[in-house]
Amino acid sequence: MSTLHDPTWRGFASDNYAGLHPEVLTALAEANGGHDIAYGEDAYTAQLQEVVAGHVGAGAVTWPVFNGTGANVVALQALLPRWGAVVCAETAHIHTDEGGAPERMGSIKLLTVPTPDGKLTPELIDRQAWGFGDEHRAQPLVVSITQTTELGTCYTPDEVRAISDHAHALGMRVHLDGARISNAAATLGTDLSAFTGDAGVDVLSLGGTKNGALAAEAVVVVNPELAADPSLGLVHLRKLSMQLASKMRFVSAQLLALYGSDLWLRSAGHANAMAARLAAAVNGVDGVRITQAVQANAVFAVIDRGVAEALRESFRFYDWNPATGEVRWMCAWDTTEADVDAFAAELRRRLAAA
Repeated sequence: MSTLHDPTWRGFASDNYAGLHPEVLTALAEANGGHDIAYGEDAYTAQLQEVVAGHVGAGAVTWPVFNGTGANVVALQALLPRWGAVVCAETAHIHTDEGGAPERMGSIKLLTVPTPDGKLTPELIDRQAWGFGDEHRAQPLVVSITQTTELGTCYTPDEVRAISDHAHALGMRVHLDGARISNAAATLGTDLSAFTGDAGVDVLSLGGTKNGALAAEAVVVVNPELAADPSLGLVHLRKLSMQLASKMRFVSAQLLALYGSDLWLRSAGHANAMAARLAAAVNGVDGVRITQAVQANAVFAVIDRGVAEALRESFRFYDWNPATGEVRWMCAWDTTEADVDAFAAELRRRLAAA
């Protein structure tokens, strides 16, 4: 079959637009051929356990799944009884972009908190972490944070530790949505353990798809005590949630390609650098106002609506807040300097013509 898309076209709407990294494709090809045991008893999934534990902490257990929504729903279900609720930022992906899956598929109540930068703090958590033991209120038993946040900002390890300590003191667990976790590590200059296992995170949704993989994510139980507790039920929840891959070796092989080498960090670091280049190219340009700190691979800005529509004739990107004219520009592992420079030049041209 001939290629149906233009492989030279680039967008700035999402890092999901990018294809598979060549090293991930190679890993898939190398995992192919012959037979290996299905449903996770394969050699690749076994090795993935060691690799991920090496990044987040000894005793961690990894459960590969297909996508980020599935990872989040499975993880949160494992942490909550039926009467439990999750405290999260108002901008959290589980609240804004998962189509009600936590509520509908997981029967999970979300207790949201407005934040200026997508980041929770102990003080913000306390706005919803109350009513413990009250039969009339869904019980706030989990705090969910996102790294990097939906606004492109990063939690420092100390900030995550403060959240974990506060949540645990209240009898709550901590979940980290790490769809773009590699971008955070690249920004912070740390390994993943600094803001997961070492910072008290209990369960992690480990991202791969946004960083050059295909349908490859994982639920990682970071807390060794939880990981050793069969009552967590992940062996059943993953299947019930339709996230159990029969040919799991091909999911695990992709995650091994990323996290078994420095590919995860190289790819994320490049995407971050392209976002920084884009921000530098448009910062101070009349008609552009950057609205969030550029700490990963996203640039948020306010521009004129007419200019945005004209710019979309050449480059696709999404509105973030249509009411204010705020848009989001995302860079990916394969975004080039030429892509960024062409986008910035076209933006300046459209602004001048407006």
